Amino acid sequence: MFKHHPRGLSVLFFTEMWERFGFYTLMAILVLYMEKEFGWNDSDKGTVYGVFLGLVYFIPILGGVIGDHLLGRRGTVLTGALFMTIGFTALALSAVDRIPLFFGGLALISFGTGILKVNMSVLVGNLYNSTPTLKDAGFNIYYMGVNIGAAIAPLTATAIGITFNSYNLSFAAAAVGMVIAIGVFLLGRHTLENADRESRQRTAGGSTRDARVDNSEVRQRVTVLGILFAIVVFFWVAFYQNGFALTLFADRSTVHSGLLKPETYQFFNPFFIVLLTPLLLRWFAHLRKRGKEPSSARKIGIGTFVSGFSMLIMVVACVAGGNEDRNIMSPWWLISSYFVITVAEILVSPMGQSFVSKVAPPRLQGLMMGCWFGATAVGSYGSGLLGRSYSEFPHHQYYLIIAGLLFFSSALVLVASKKLSKFSS
Repeated sequence: MFKHHPRGLSVLFFTEMWERFGFYTLMAILVLYMEKEFGWNDSDKGTVYGVFLGLVYFIPILGGVIGDHLLGRRGTVLTGALFMTIGFTALALSAVDRIPLFFGGLALISFGTGILKVNMSVLVGNLYNSTPTLKDAGFNIYYMGVNIGAAIAPLTATAIGITFNSYNLSFAAAAVGMVIAIGVFLLGRHTLENADRESRQRTAGGSTRDARVDNSEVRQRVTVLGILFAIVVFFWVAFYQNGFALTLFADRSTVHSGLLKPETYQFFNPFFIVLLTPLLLRWFAHLRKRGKEPSSARKIGIGTFVSGFSMLIMVVACVAGGNEDRNIMSPWWLISSYFVITVAEILVSPMGQSFVSKVAPPRLQGLMMGCWFGATAVGSYGSGLLGRSYSEFPHHQYYLIIAGLLFFSSALVLVASKKLSKFSS
């Protein structure tokens, strides 16, 4: 899988795999923890969920600046990982009579995740400056690392829940995952020296590519990225229903059987990514040889369109009985929805990061990658904000609204496709 790719990619792959294990262990049980342990209503849970995710993906804007001007990429990644480790430890010690530890842990994790993720993505992009045709594939492989960790996480949380009936032990397992991530990164950080050095050189004195990008083109490139950021907000509103509305549907409307618990369903999204990514990589490689591979912008447009059907599946599921909030619905409704949105995610998320890496003016690369995650922040906060109304009207109407947002965003990509493709070749 790593053949023909830079050595540093495997280091970033396994570092991100364990970091995502920690993060998605939290995501699998966060809403359930607030409901079962604290007894909070949907409105309160939605507010905390939305604010937390909003911070996780808004802080990368600051993380890009820190990586650009203060600590470098590798130093910022390590700092973020340490904050996350402390945050998960705080959650492991939290309880209904120790709420400050809960909120403090979430704050540390949101800051640590925010400054780590953006600099990991910039490092991936910098690895391919001499082989730009492999950049899309590199981000897809890196994204597999993300999702292997994300797939292991809910299974671990489920096993701990069944064996020990404890959410706190799952938070502790997330902290252990972060310790492993730090170890992997420290052992392999020398393979990332050139990717980090190039970032520092751009910040200090520019580069040859910088010299070819005048102020007018910089403004055009930033405008193109701004259009993309505005469009993908709608995708993330839908995607992050996996930790809120889809988890509540699993808990309240789906048959509970055997090992398939509400927190287990988040396994299927990363599992499908690991399963489907190699197939899509082969297909795109075949198209690339024939000169017919879609541009990154076009892949994003296809992805947003496909994602709308995942919400339509939930519309049908709710009309068929899911609206009643009784545990009568087959698990296959949720699994099918996860499958469809996973296909969409493969086309949107890694391709979006690759697009930013291609289009961003070199001296603004960290900031622009941070803004990509900032758009994710707006969408993830919107997912929680919308989630506050999950129980206020029939669930099929809830999912229908989200489907409409997704089809609208795919139409926006179509309208803006010429402008989006201008600098991404």
